[in-house]
Amino acid sequence: MIADVRTFVYYVRMKISPTELRQNLYRIIDTAIETGEVVEIVRNGRIVRLIPESRASIWDRLEVHEVISGDPEDLVHNDWSSEWKAEDV
Repeated sequence: MIADVRTFVYYVRMKISPTELRQNLYRIIDTAIETGEVVEIVRNGRIVRLIPESRASIWDRLEVHEVISGDPEDLVHNDWSSEWKAEDV
């Protein structure tokens, strides 16, 4: 069983103060939605992130690839001794 582990990586392009957010709220929100960039608002050394919902995850962009042609059990029980040479060690 393979566990579904997701790591979120945020590409922050805009770091602003609450004052800048208040002055340009709608422009900042529209820009974040259009570009998909994360906006960080910094106040008293703490960070709040504005993350557009439509931003695609890396997991959404992965393609399924068939990497083993045939039965995987054949690889486990294959005799590789003819391919191995003592000087390769």
